[in-house]
Formats: sequence, C-alpha cells, structure tokens
Amino acid sequence: MSENLFEAQYDITKKSKIKKFFDSNKIFIYSSVIILIIVIVSLNFYLANKQSKKITLSENYIQAKLYLESESKTEALKILKEIFFANDSTYSTLSFFLMLNQNLINDRDEISSLFNHLLENNKFDKDLKNLLIYKKALFNANFVEESELLENIKPLLNSESLWKPHALLLLGDFFTLQGQKLKATEFYKQILLINNLQKDFYDQARSRLVNNIDE
Repeated sequence: MSENLFEAQYDITKKSKIKKFFDSNKIFIYSSVIILIIVIVSLNFYLANKQSKKITLSENYIQAKLYLESESKTEALKILKEIFFANDSTYSTLSFFLMLNQNLINDRDEISSLFNHLLENNKFDKDLKNLLIYKKALFNANFVEESELLENIKPLLNSESLWKPHALLLLGDFFTLQGQKLKATEFYKQILLINNLQKDFYDQARSRLVNNIDE
C-alpha cells in the first residue's frame, strides 16, 4: 500500500514539474513550434517553386528550338536570352551554347559578357566550371591580348583539372601564332611533364615542339 502511495506521489510530483516547466517556457515552446511550421511550409514552397521554374524553363527551351526549326531566329533568341538570365545552371548553359551554335549572337563583346555572366551567376561542379573557363579562353584566344588570355585561363593552369592540358596546348598554339616560339615551347613542354595523359596530348605536344624547332 505504501509503495502504491509513493508511486502516486511520484507521478504527481513528475507531472507538476512538467507542468511547471511548460508554464515557465510556453512562450519559447509555442514560438519554436510556430517557427518550425513556418520553416517547413517555406521549404515546401521553395521546392515547389523551384520545380515549377524548372518546368517552365524546359518548356521555353523546347519552344525556342521549335522556333529555330522554323527559322524564326528572332523569337528563338528572345526566349533563349530570357532562359539564360534566369540563372539556372542547367538551362542557362544549354541556352547559351544553343545561341552560340546557331550563330544567333555575333558580337564578340556580348558573347564575352555572357560568358562572364554565366560563370559569375550560376553554381557549377568543378569540372563543368573548368570546362566553361576553357571554352571562354578558347573563344577569346583570337581577340584578346596575351595578358587577358593568361588571366582568363589562370584557374586551369593552377589546378590539376583534366582541362589543364587543353589549356596548355591552347596557350602553346596562341604563342606560336604570335611568333613567340620560346613561350610556346614552354607550354608544350609542360604537357609532357603531366603524368597519365591520353597519348594524343603527348603526340600533339611533341609534334608542335618539333615544328617549332624546324621552323
């Protein structure tokens, strides 16, 4: 009997402590619950909105391609630019290269500006970002001065990216065309020092070195 009475008193004491804790912290508890609900609702809204945006971009991209098929390039360009400036890493990239491949933009400065916007306003994984840096340098190689080209391609030269040998080959060819064979030779030699490249890279570097010596 005494044991049952003790258990009953313990339960009452425990419940009293819980009630006291709740009463003392109810504002904090209610606030936490409300904040949690707001976070969950906001997250669901964000994800739904993001998915809806993806669907819209996808539909617009398809529409732009249909315009291109019907030779309505002005309408296609307008849509592709809207997609590009939506700053979605997937569809901004797709729209940009579709504009380039279809020769919808011919102004060099505008293309260079779009390259910069793409890289600065979208998140890419490391390899894709390095590819875009290389593509930008490749495009600019025929127009920019040596210092600008080196600045553009520096991130690849300072990395172990799979695009590094491409960058070195590009710079070697750039300086060869500029008649600066000593500089070109240095970049070709750097390719030969990289381990585990495809044989084609070594062959191209050696071939260009031989041509530079012969000339």
